[in-house]
Amino acid sequence: MMKRIRSALRLSTLAAALTAGTALTAGAAEFRFAGPLDAYTLDPHAVSNTLVFAVLRNVYEPLVQRGPDLSLQPVLATEWAQVDDLTWEFKLREGVKYSNGNDFNADDVIFSFERAKKGGMSSHLADVASIEKVDDLTIRLISDEPNPVLPNQIVNWFMVDQEWAEENGAQEPGQADNSTEGFANRTAIGTGPYVISSRDPGVRTDFAANADWWGEITGNVDSATFFVIANPSTRVSALISGEVQMIDGVPPQDAQRIEETDGIEVVATPDLRTVYLQPDVLRDELIHGGGVEGNPFKDPKVREAMSLVIDTTAIQERIMRGYSTPVGLPIAKEIEGSTEELNTPVTPDVERAQQLMEEAGYADGFEVTLDCTNDRFMNDEATCLAVGSFLAQINIAVTPRTQATARWAQQINPPGYDTSFAMLSYSPYTYDAHQFLTGLAVTRDADGGRGAFNIGGYSNPELDQLTTEIGAETDQEKRNALLAEALTILKNDHSFIPIHQLQILWGLQEGVEVVQLADLAYPLAWFTVPE
Repeated sequence: MMKRIRSALRLSTLAAALTAGTALTAGAAEFRFAGPLDAYTLDPHAVSNTLVFAVLRNVYEPLVQRGPDLSLQPVLATEWAQVDDLTWEFKLREGVKYSNGNDFNADDVIFSFERAKKGGMSSHLADVASIEKVDDLTIRLISDEPNPVLPNQIVNWFMVDQEWAEENGAQEPGQADNSTEGFANRTAIGTGPYVISSRDPGVRTDFAANADWWGEITGNVDSATFFVIANPSTRVSALISGEVQMIDGVPPQDAQRIEETDGIEVVATPDLRTVYLQPDVLRDELIHGGGVEGNPFKDPKVREAMSLVIDTTAIQERIMRGYSTPVGLPIAKEIEGSTEELNTPVTPDVERAQQLMEEAGYADGFEVTLDCTNDRFMNDEATCLAVGSFLAQINIAVTPRTQATARWAQQINPPGYDTSFAMLSYSPYTYDAHQFLTGLAVTRDADGGRGAFNIGGYSNPELDQLTTEIGAETDQEKRNALLAEALTILKNDHSFIPIHQLQILWGLQEGVEVVQLADLAYPLAWFTVPE
């Protein structure tokens, strides 16, 4: 009989240990783990990307972060408070050093603010108008509008050493599409529990404990190696053979095989990541398509028809083997703003979809390229192919273009947005729909701030205004009503076509204890492995 898949790990025990500042184990051990793809840059301000965050959170640190119980934890800030409607004040931790020996202080926070605002992390700070130094250990973030949830928005805003960046010509962040090569892309100096001791991009990254870290490692991982193993079968074989002690991205079809093998198991937890489709609704012509004049995606009837023929339940059952949850919004069900009614998936209706295509004047369909990854998340390529099959029912001839994430990101990310139709995924680390609206749904700003990752160029002035109001509303009941209004608009426009919410599936060797966070992170300082 297959062993019951468990959820990792005793979070209340670990949270208590972190609060008390006591280590769970006294020994030190080496840890080997593998995943399907690499963090394609080490620059913490180049791009808003969950895998980049997952790797870099071991090296760089934010002012605050999510703890094992998902509450906000002090990191480089020891306390914070809203001193007036527009201003949040943060007290910085004293005595912190970067791994190169330089002191951390308010100047580094100011530098990191200005640097991040120029790169792919700008959306995380879009609601902050300015930063002010009070003294060496106190800074203030000032907004144009009241922002009651600002600390939740900066958990992945990492602090960079100003001196180190200036000495190495890394004052500017890399491009979100990774088209620029700079010192910070290849080298990382942070204040975190580990340093990157060596790296072969796309192959392996080696971590070593930072002996001068201000905190205390609550697990026992002294050194770790992350291997990139793109092929799912090869990754599973590496776990079974003992070459690695953990794998990320267990293929659903192999979960039973792992559970039936002595000495290894699968651990699972809901992922905040949702997968959705976004057509280009901005351009007047399809740049990757044909068979028709103009851009059919501009017609809401075409978009609605597409949503009606994609059977997300079939994808859940046949492709994901049950390890996904069909959704009716491009945000997970646990996200603030989601309601049962709004997040109920669309019921497939092929006949109605065909009628809508005829009404829109596209009964004969058209051709389009669907840009997908083949290594980013669970069964992404198979899902991409399935979408093409469903859309064929309304004569949309889809050519799937599946690529490694690094190449895919260069193509579809700003500033180029070189796609007519893309399969995307997103995980709002604030656990709040406002982040999705701000970064991915509002009209794109010319300066690359709000809406920077609105890949399809969707624009609705009413939703833009609501998003601004949501960001400033302090009354939770009123805020929830505004969120519901904005998400209803988004759902009815069909410019974001939801597919499913994923699960995090890790395979573990016996004796390995981990913490799975919904943001996909690998918090090595919280892991315990056999010595």
